[in-house]
Amino acid sequence: MKLLPLPAEGQTPVRALTIAGTDSGGGAGIQADTRTMALCGVHALVAVAAVTVQNTVGVSGFHEIPPQVVAAQVRSVAGDIGVGAAKTGMLASTAIIEAVAEVCREVGIGRDGEIPLVVDPVAASMHGDPLLHAEALDALRNTLIPLATVVTPNLDEVRLLTGIEVADDDSARRAAEALHKLGPRWAIVKGGHLRSSEYSADLLFDGEQFLEFTAPRIATGNDHGGGDTLAAAIACALAHGYPVPEAVEFAKEWTYRCLAASYDLGAGHGPVSPLWRLHRS
Repeated sequence: MKLLPLPAEGQTPVRALTIAGTDSGGGAGIQADTRTMALCGVHALVAVAAVTVQNTVGVSGFHEIPPQVVAAQVRSVAGDIGVGAAKTGMLASTAIIEAVAEVCREVGIGRDGEIPLVVDPVAASMHGDPLLHAEALDALRNTLIPLATVVTPNLDEVRLLTGIEVADDDSARRAAEALHKLGPRWAIVKGGHLRSSEYSADLLFDGEQFLEFTAPRIATGNDHGGGDTLAAAIACALAHGYPVPEAVEFAKEWTYRCLAASYDLGAGHGPVSPLWRLHRS
């Protein structure tokens, strides 16, 4: 695959910001984001929105960071270090979502600003444990997603956001159209959770054209953090100046490689792993 360029030794890398929750098991969330960013040669900036209590078998609790503290983290790094692209993950509550949307507009992050924004609308863990208060779905729909350069829900999140159950190509297209009507510049409907298909197909839509990105399905239960990894890889490519379709193409192959390199961990689902990058010159 074509990798993102690594900075020369001592050269300042491009910067990408993740605004998300932590994963104490190290498989998803901010840990997955920063792992991909580092191995893509990108300097990771972090705004912690929530702290989860989780391992490979589930999430047993989470603690929300005060909204003003979340926003202050974004403001602090954007003003001093600069941000090439940003992504969101677990934001937990309406108040945090609204604070993040406000500070993103303030510092120029979002579809109409200079800094592209990837919105991964995390609503639940892969085990089905809630990571977002139910009433915050409206804030995602009406406040954050309209700011997105690209929005990247999984199929469960597509159903929660649009009411459409994706089962085939036709319903995937209807879901992409419904997501796009919420206001992002581009919408992705990810097919990774459509287990009946031999291939994992992601559908990208900008209001006019559909683009499809496919990869063979890898038979593994070690797919924890796959959605975070895809969104983080898109942000890395956008920080390098890639157009959205090329960024998604890169991220799709990056995530496929990470799935192929996934490993066992604990008693549940192990993580996808970008450590394969260490073996490539």
